[in-house]
Amino acid sequence: MIVTVTPNPSLDRTLHLPRLAPGAVNRAIATMTEPSGKGVNVALALAGAGIEARAVLPIGGATGDELLGRLADLGLRTVAVPIGGQIRSNISLVEADGRSTKVNEPGPELSAAEVDALCAAALDAGEAGGWTLWAGSLPAGFAPDRLAAAVADARSAGHRVAVDASGAALRAVLSNAGVSLPQLIKPNADELAEVVGTTLVTIGDVIAAADALLARGVRTVLVSLGGDGAVLVDAELSEPLHGTAPAQRVVNTVGAGDAFLAGFLAAPGGGADGLASALRFGATAVEHQGTLLGVPDPSRPVHVGPARADERLG
Repeated sequence: MIVTVTPNPSLDRTLHLPRLAPGAVNRAIATMTEPSGKGVNVALALAGAGIEARAVLPIGGATGDELLGRLADLGLRTVAVPIGGQIRSNISLVEADGRSTKVNEPGPELSAAEVDALCAAALDAGEAGGWTLWAGSLPAGFAPDRLAAAVADARSAGHRVAVDASGAALRAVLSNAGVSLPQLIKPNADELAEVVGTTLVTIGDVIAAADALLARGVRTVLVSLGGDGAVLVDAELSEPLHGTAPAQRVVNTVGAGDAFLAGFLAAPGGGADGLASALRFGATAVEHQGTLLGVPDPSRPVHVGPARADERLG
């Protein structure tokens, strides 16, 4: 079983429109409302593909009740941690060409007791040898150092830990040492550049930045590069891998990175098969209006091979 933890979940409303005209009246041609947050998205993608997953998340207010109800309707197993604040609502504006504009609310402020309860629930839900994923932004009241401690606790309990975070939260997690580090991190290009303090121009730059994280003790760095595919740098592999999976059409890129991570976690052996699975999940996701629910076509063409260091991004 794969456990996902979403410290700052949301109820997302997506509005589809031909073209976004800033400063003008825009009329949507379709709308949908979905439960969201990085860990929630990953769990939904896994469950839709028939893989056992459980989502741990704080729940509060009327929005939280609706979020929990929608997850139950989708058949996702959840561990809800009650909080006093209101779960946030987000809005995505998706244009006909697939370009997305997202407006995220900050979310509630958690008390120290609520943060501790969420961390305890995540630890209890996981199991030795299984994946525990901490994913997404931290709400007010949840300090980055507390996330680093939660990762260390999960590692001590024998969990395999993955982290999809950015900024101060990711830096705090990476300040751990040895067996307190997550085995897997999944940054995008901007997040990787920020955490290592460099500019990424080529695939070689991505590999060098990922190697710097492996030198700290991380075992696997899975980097999503949008239209440039993805790079996998793993301590168990003899060389870095680069992969691509062309999408037939781009409908909505929101949540595609979460589906991509779900695809990697869905492949037990990781490596080249894991990267290929991740690319199939991600490419399938961008072709759909909402969260990926279903099994990606295993025959979808993907290319995975040794990374070419001189290949430029963009």
